[in-house]
Amino acid sequence: MRAGFLQFVLLLTLVCGCRGLTHQSALPTKYRMQVDQLVFNSNFKLPEDEPLVRQLTAERGDICRTLGLPCSNEPIEVYLFRDAETYGKFLSGRFPHVPSRRAFFVETDASLAVYAHWSDRVAEDLRHEVAHGYLHAVVPALPLWLDEGLAEYFEVPRNQGGLNPPHVELLWDMHRLDGWQPNLEGLEQLANAAQMKQPHYAEAWAWVYLLLNSRAETRELLTTYLADLRDRGRVEPLSMRLAALDSQPQATMAEFLTALHAEESRVGRVPRDPPH
Repeated sequence: MRAGFLQFVLLLTLVCGCRGLTHQSALPTKYRMQVDQLVFNSNFKLPEDEPLVRQLTAERGDICRTLGLPCSNEPIEVYLFRDAETYGKFLSGRFPHVPSRRAFFVETDASLAVYAHWSDRVAEDLRHEVAHGYLHAVVPALPLWLDEGLAEYFEVPRNQGGLNPPHVELLWDMHRLDGWQPNLEGLEQLANAAQMKQPHYAEAWAWVYLLLNSRAETRELLTTYLADLRDRGRVEPLSMRLAALDSQPQATMAEFLTALHAEESRVGRVPRDPPH
């Protein structure tokens, strides 16, 4: 069951992440087009054969198959503004406590909604925020870190298989230059999106990527965890289950990232380390 309206209003004053409060006035609603679960609303004509629409509708099947989740038919309203200026005016007028961002996802008792403006990064933005919608339609009680890690996984183009090279580069640089070490328990302590910085998003993605792509056992651990969240609402932190499978998960992650960075350097998707 989703957070109640009054609780959501309170959270909005505290949280500056992907989630916010729905407001129906000044929305771009001249054109409306429903494609499967997604309902596109805009003040400009969106072609029915728009490649981005096909990407976003295909994303539902990718998420369900990858995570072993059922697909929902609950509508996700996608509000598209023509430009950053119009979107910015709406954002500041209707969501004054949410900092400026190109897109964000909203969940209330009554609806799931995404707000965004058309830009050169609209595909990435919408893949991320729509992923939140697909996930919350079937697993409303996702922990924050996992919610964002999954959205970061599915925001990349389909042919990349969830691989997010900028995150690999960021984490490797933090490890090489600052001695950063992965810390899943630390991620699990983050209570609201205001606490999440770019390294947190990158690490959340990395744990999801490791769980889905390293071993069949870790993949099953994640899919079972999501199924339990869906059925029971609240369960123990995922790190507790991972510790039962791997006595040194942080070391495993560090080794995984090292191998991943080496492979990405070989194929040229991240910069090579400078000579020592």
